[in-house]
Amino acid sequence: MNYRELHRLYELDGSQATVEHVGAALQSGELQPADFSLRELAEAVVPDGREWVRSLDPRGGYEVTEADGVDLTAFANISGQIVYTRLLAAYNSPAFALSRLIDTIPTKFDGEKIAGMQPLDPDAVGTVAPGMPYPHAGFGERYIETPSTTKRGFIVPVTKEAIFFDRTHMVLKNAAEVGEALGVNKEKRIAQLIAGIINNYKENGSSFNTYQTAAPWINSAAGGDLIDWTDIDELEQMFSDMLDPTTGEPIVINPENMTLLTMPARNHAARRILNATEIQVGDGAANSTATKAANTVSQYGHVSSRFLYRALIASGVTAVNAAKYHFLGDFKKAFAYMENWPITVTRAPTNSEAEFNADIVARFKASERGVAAVLDPRFVARKIN
Repeated sequence: MNYRELHRLYELDGSQATVEHVGAALQSGELQPADFSLRELAEAVVPDGREWVRSLDPRGGYEVTEADGVDLTAFANISGQIVYTRLLAAYNSPAFALSRLIDTIPTKFDGEKIAGMQPLDPDAVGTVAPGMPYPHAGFGERYIETPSTTKRGFIVPVTKEAIFFDRTHMVLKNAAEVGEALGVNKEKRIAQLIAGIINNYKENGSSFNTYQTAAPWINSAAGGDLIDWTDIDELEQMFSDMLDPTTGEPIVINPENMTLLTMPARNHAARRILNATEIQVGDGAANSTATKAANTVSQYGHVSSRFLYRALIASGVTAVNAAKYHFLGDFKKAFAYMENWPITVTRAPTNSEAEFNADIVARFKASERGVAAVLDPRFVARKIN
């Protein structure tokens, strides 16, 4: 970071242009949060910055504040962007595989009622007599309700000491921990939903557990482990008997959108099964001839989740049994994260009471609001032990 050029930009183009320039560089990745020094940043973009930084030393006898005419706007805005960039990177960590496995749906409501399509007759589709109007497709009586959203967040402070002693790494570490904590919390809530520990599926006013072993759908079976392709075949057969509740027709599943979800203990077993070049089928008898065929399950994606494994154990499932759980489905059709707002960082006004009482020069509030919801449990099946 060239602070001499940054200071010149601030003097020539002003606070807003400087903030926009640094923000664009952070967003593009040209600059990283670790490239910055809070002390040098303050010296570059605060009027008489070096004097202001020196005034943070209480041994000087009198501390200059914003009320004395010091404009901290550029420093606060740029440091806020630095905190946000570091926090967002931790929140979106690749370790949170389940958060990427399902879609995020923006919503303005604290819980939403989503109407389904009215029943359509697939056998009559495309049949329009000459001169007759086309039938209309509209919303039907079937609907699902998503649960209320919840807000979560933390405050990241930038203290006088962090600037004076240039403890930028401590502020970034704090921001990363906040982002990671929020990301872990979201991942755990999604894990509990996918596992069936939390059940919030509500259809036409009636609540159902996500996984059923009898009518109105069967998408859970016991007594299995992930050994070979036949275990995946058992999951596939459950989809054959699950029907669309509106049309009564088989649910439409695209194999390319299907994902096999396993515990860490079956991570390599899943890779071996999905990446095999061929399968062999035989009766297991001595000297019997095995029939070889192309691998028919190689089109499925694969995700392994430690958070899902720990969620099962926390719910009371033994470690031995939890390791054998595996799921197959189109998770984007089965689940979603209903989001009022994504991870957002808001800056508190400078020269606040916290600045005087706790030597906090700037505060940044990070928050997100949303809830993991079941959209249609018929698009996921599981085997438990």
